[in-house]
Amino acid sequence: MDTALLIWNRVVSWAGIFTNIISDRDPKFTSALLTNIHQLFGTKLSFYIAYHPQTDGLAERMIQTLEDMVRRFCAYGLEFKDCDGFTSIHASTNQTPAILEKGWNPKLPQDSLRKYLIEINPKVASCKEMLDKARKHALKCMEDSFAYAKDKLDKSHATPDFKVGDLVLVSTTNFNNIKGFKNLKDSFAGPFFIKALHGENAVEVELSEELSNKHPTFPVSLIKPYKSSDAEKFPLRNKIPQAIPPVEPSGSKKITKVLKER
Repeated sequence: MDTALLIWNRVVSWAGIFTNIISDRDPKFTSALLTNIHQLFGTKLSFYIAYHPQTDGLAERMIQTLEDMVRRFCAYGLEFKDCDGFTSIHASTNQTPAILEKGWNPKLPQDSLRKYLIEINPKVASCKEMLDKARKHALKCMEDSFAYAKDKLDKSHATPDFKVGDLVLVSTTNFNNIKGFKNLKDSFAGPFFIKALHGENAVEVELSEELSNKHPTFPVSLIKPYKSSDAEKFPLRNKIPQAIPPVEPSGSKKITKVLKER
């Protein structure tokens, strides 16, 4: 069991399923169950007689030497956890890490299963059918979940199209200096003129005197465009005071020194 886990964790995860296995005629290798499983994977079983490796003597002698060398240096208990990410297509590169690192993908069990075999163990066939259905169902659920999350995110995170001089409303979620009860305060304050744009995700506005101690730069997630109210359709709405656009100071009246302070 330890040897099987070691091979699965350290060899199959990087090199894929074997194309040829050299082994003796132990019942663990010659049983009908394992023979059918290797037929599904497309793995060839090369048997030899103990101490007379006529099948592949050079490979068998090398394997015995390697076993003697690494037996005292093996680390058991390693997990087969890197293979999934190593053979999965990443959205950023549209390639698998195996392709980018080695130039090819390892041969995995689900890629090597043969669809049609004349002689096959019924238990192996039913297990293969169950695994195929489970993989297809899981893949469809993941695709549906990804499409739903993407559609929901796109609806609420549209690309902002703000310009300098536009009127916007600022969310009062982080405003703690507004008078009155916290639960009764307006969800948005404004309107305010956009003074400057700092990239695509931050906007600097011209705040009123009441909010002058607040930092004027806000993320676009806390800002929404201001739409004026029609007085004829909504005569009972409170009139919002008109925002005063910022005035750029002229170069001739630029302050260079403070002479006195109260």
